[in-house]
Amino acid sequence: MSAPAVGRRPERRPSAGAPLTTVPTEPKTAQGTRRLLGELLIVLGLSLGASGIGALISFAGSLTEPLTLGRQVATLNGSRAPGRPWLDLVWQLYYIGRGLMPVVLVGYLLVREGTSLRVLGFDLGQKLRDLGRGAAVAAAIGGSGLVLYLASQAAGYNLTVAPSGLPDVWWRVPVLVLSAWQNAILEEVVVLGYLLRRLGQSGWSWPAAVVTSSVLRGSYHLYQGVGGLVGNMVMGAVFCLAYRRWGRVMPLVVAHALIDTVAFVGYALLAGHVSWLPTP
Repeated sequence: MSAPAVGRRPERRPSAGAPLTTVPTEPKTAQGTRRLLGELLIVLGLSLGASGIGALISFAGSLTEPLTLGRQVATLNGSRAPGRPWLDLVWQLYYIGRGLMPVVLVGYLLVREGTSLRVLGFDLGQKLRDLGRGAAVAAAIGGSGLVLYLASQAAGYNLTVAPSGLPDVWWRVPVLVLSAWQNAILEEVVVLGYLLRRLGQSGWSWPAAVVTSSVLRGSYHLYQGVGGLVGNMVMGAVFCLAYRRWGRVMPLVVAHALIDTVAFVGYALLAGHVSWLPTP
């Protein structure tokens, strides 16, 4: 993907449909490369890179449990204050807001570079086009992802994923939707747009950048099991290709948010009422 001269004038973002390149224009020195990679490691260490390490530790713990993986449960949106719904709501909103802070940090770093989050295509300039593309990607990825999860869970390679562990209160669905959008914004801005930009500026080839982004995406889903790892690596590769084609993260934010919204809200409404959906 194309990269601007760091600290100089902003680049002109390619129009929709224009492919991105990975030819770096900066840095031209080893010191500049180390600085950008150091910055990237700090951002990841404060966000999804740390989550990947935590997921690996969690998966190791699951493997050493006496129960098989299929009989263990990974709860994604659990209660923060059981039996105290108003306090629980405050905690939920707090964690959603805190989860977006790495995106704020990325935005700040891009401003220091002389550009903004718009250079990643994170803006509302193409709302209808982004929505249409995102819905199409969500439809293609969501169904195949569900099949992979059901198959891997039935085979004992994946934990039983409970996308919602929230109580049946009035704010459950709005909080689940907000959580879905928080996940989508965080992951696509950091692991898709920002990561690929910094790796391209550091001279990495496009295939190496795609593999890195995809493996990282899979790593912080490893706590779910092998299915979570493989499924999200494939999703990551598809998202990288779509981002290179469109030059915008917003369609992928929309796709991710739609996938998670259906998973979170659908589970909350269907768990215990349909036989094909694994539940604790």
